[in-house]
Amino acid sequence: TIVVTEQDTALALGSGDVPVLATPRVVLLAEQAAVAALAAHLPEGATTVGHRVQLDHLAPTAVGGTVTAEATLRTIEGRRLTFVVSVRDQRGLVAAGRLTRVVVERSRFLDHAAGNDVRTAD
Repeated sequence: TIVVTEQDTALALGSGDVPVLATPRVVLLAEQAAVAALAAHLPEGATTVGHRVQLDHLAPTAVGGTVTAEATLRTIEGRRLTFVVSVRDQRGLVAAGRLTRVVVERSRFLDHAAGNDVRTAD
């Protein structure tokens, strides 16, 4: 849950020219809800990374409005976790969709991101 500030607006984030909750901030809030839902359930050394975002931003929220994101894990396919997400404000549904995150080994993922070859030779 956040209270929308000037820094959360499309104008501030460069995703539009109106001072309402920006779509990128809505996506971030939904991702944060999914990460929080998993926090106590991942093995040590594991984390999740974003894979796919399918989100419809349906209604504007003005500065000062309160928005709450909810993420519910719907499917597990190997390392892929798919969530149904919704974002609501005091007037109702602001955004809805699906997020897919992938479980990775944190250190191996960071090595790969740094350009280190993490594959082992046969």
